[in-house]
Amino acid sequence: MAVNKMADVRITVIKKLKTDEVFKMYARDGMPEECGTMKEDVEYISKGMGMPEGFCPWAWADIQRDVVHISLGGEYPWVKGDGVMITCCTDGLRPVVFKLERIEEEEKT
Repeated sequence: MAVNKMADVRITVIKKLKTDEVFKMYARDGMPEECGTMKEDVEYISKGMGMPEGFCPWAWADIQRDVVHISLGGEYPWVKGDGVMITCCTDGLRPVVFKLERIEEEEKT
């Protein structure tokens, strides 16, 4: 993979999952059943492989390596589409699934 420059990456919150059985067994009383930080269908843009403003730092720690890979031109052959990855935060009680998409230069203009 030749690295010419970094691309921006669109991060879309595609699904907030519920882990009903696991949540009931392990969550402390009074905890919300789904992530209160991320909202479905909201888009963020990572510029220069940095964390977007307003993005959850815990989720960022989990998906940052995928953002870097996509930004530098990497691919995930098991995912439909070039420059796309489906990834998630690792909160076992309230996981959130993200779609990452490399923003090609022609999309910016």
